[in-house]
Amino acid sequence: MDIVTLLPFIVLIGAMFLMTRSAKKKQQAAVNMRNQMQPGTGVRTIGGLYATVKEVNDDTVLLEAAPGVHLVFAKNAIGAVLEDAEYNRIVHGDGDSDLKSDTPIVPDDASSLTDAGDGDAAKDAKIDLGKKDEADDAAPAPEAKDAKGDDKSGGDTDAK
Repeated sequence: MDIVTLLPFIVLIGAMFLMTRSAKKKQQAAVNMRNQMQPGTGVRTIGGLYATVKEVNDDTVLLEAAPGVHLVFAKNAIGAVLEDAEYNRIVHGDGDSDLKSDTPIVPDDASSLTDAGDGDAAKDAKIDLGKKDEADDAAPAPEAKDAKGDDKSGGDTDAK
């Protein structure tokens, strides 16, 4: 066989090798991260629950989500082991004082979006959404007559 015909197969096998190797590295890093858990460490589960590790067993972890609330999770359910500063920032809101004070605050309602100084002009420019009087209609539209000459009024139809 010629090398040109074998080249696509070689490239395909090489790509498969590189993909499985990177997946194995990610899996090994996750296992190492879960093995580094110690009591007192803050974690995030794959479901998004933030808790503190109380006890680590072979396959399970005892977590405290709130004072007095203990949960048993599988080690595989731990999505991330967090550093103390990051855990306190997320759970307790510590460290939020570094936000800029000049950032605009989003209002809860649309009242602050209207100009308070143009209040008188806004009252004058209100639109009347009520019905018009019959006297306001200059000329009523001519009524179309049925081709047969039948006078059908009141919603009567020939529907069968």
